[in-house]
Amino acid sequence: MKAIVFDKELKLDKNYPKPIPQKGEALIKVKLAGICNTDYEITKGYMGYSGVLGHEFVGVVEDVNSEDKSLIGKRVTAEISYGCNDPECEWCAKKNYRHCPNRHTLGIWKKDGCFAEYMIMPVNVLFEVPDNVTDEQAVFVEPLAAACEITEQLHIEPTQKIVVLGDGKLGLTTALTLNAQNLDVLLVGKHQNKLDIAAEQGVKTKLLNEFRPEKIYDVVVEATGTASGFETSMALTKPRGVLVLKSTVASGKELNLAPIVIDEITVLGSRCGQFAPALRLLKNNRIDFTPFISGVYSIDDALEAFEANKAKENLKILIKL
Repeated sequence: MKAIVFDKELKLDKNYPKPIPQKGEALIKVKLAGICNTDYEITKGYMGYSGVLGHEFVGVVEDVNSEDKSLIGKRVTAEISYGCNDPECEWCAKKNYRHCPNRHTLGIWKKDGCFAEYMIMPVNVLFEVPDNVTDEQAVFVEPLAAACEITEQLHIEPTQKIVVLGDGKLGLTTALTLNAQNLDVLLVGKHQNKLDIAAEQGVKTKLLNEFRPEKIYDVVVEATGTASGFETSMALTKPRGVLVLKSTVASGKELNLAPIVIDEITVLGSRCGQFAPALRLLKNNRIDFTPFISGVYSIDDALEAFEANKAKENLKILIKL
């Protein structure tokens, strides 16, 4: 089968072994997959991973290695991590596989990803895609679930004010998600064309150079991934407010963390989320990801797709299998 593989270099392998589902696993024919910035970071050495890339997908189950064959023929997507399922593992017992110390993570850690014609995943992390959700919408379930994670971790009252910093894929998705949950959210970014995507779906927006920083926000979501964004976030969080870190800030720059202590700010790290609430938002047409799609490439043009993903004007590049 064809697969996009990273092994010290990115390449299209046209003779990659087709996977065979083990007990409790499903064989999935991938239909559509999305390139994430994490995939690009892996090609630069992140996580030390080698193998098939990709973790955002929608596909059709062709076979299941278990007595229950009900998923065969169904369109599915999958949470990206699965755990050890050891009876002694507290994380697996709660189905919070993303924190299992012995987890496998699709296309990121110890598990071949979805940039291939076929893939396998355990049945217990598969989710059927509703009939009214298109492939183009379903491929966004993973980042949407990550945005939903904020309200899984934190109770936000309807009267509280939220600001999201950053108008990339992460910031846009987060702002659209919080808005779809009927919360008072403002998105601040540097690019009017990207802010317009959120504004057209009812999100309040503001260009950074026109934005007046004030310590008036109960919840501040940092989605810029920059040290300066983190500093601005601290300057916006009101005393005893919550600063949510949605992006990793990998910077050697010195940061003055005194405001966190002085204003008694709670810092909340937020990563992956559950797929069920994300799929409900899509099923109920609460968010439209169509404006995110900047290009669709065939797997034969995968290397071109990765180059297109680097362009700052592009939001989401998809690979059609």
